[in-house]
Amino acid sequence: MATRTASCSCGQLQIEVAAEPNGVGICHCLACQRRTGSVFAPVAGFPLPYTVSGRSTEYVRVGDAGCGFVYHFCPVCGTTVFHTEDDVDDEVFVAVGAFGDTDFPPPQISVYDCRRHAWVQLPPGTRTFELDPN
Repeated sequence: MATRTASCSCGQLQIEVAAEPNGVGICHCLACQRRTGSVFAPVAGFPLPYTVSGRSTEYVRVGDAGCGFVYHFCPVCGTTVFHTEDDVDDEVFVAVGAFGDTDFPPPQISVYDCRRHAWVQLPPGTRTFELDPN
């Protein structure tokens, strides 16, 4: 079983997961673009349990389907490290870039493809959804 640690930019906030990801996805919705300052947000879902060290500030956003997304970001450097979802009680979602691992598995799905920038190329075989299928 792999143990992975993701960290914010300054290292104050960390999350440790002790499993391989259940899946990796990319979200192109405008909320994720604004939250990350990027044109998409890559996240990996991991089964519980997980361990958090450091302090986080929470930001709650309600998605299109009414689900609450609770984002945990570092109050020092502002990096979003992970989030949970109100209707998912057995998984935590970690920002792929926070692992700093260039060998991290590629995404299998891409959601809100209707908002994907035309120049963003997805890995072959990535399933795309115009909106969030959940």
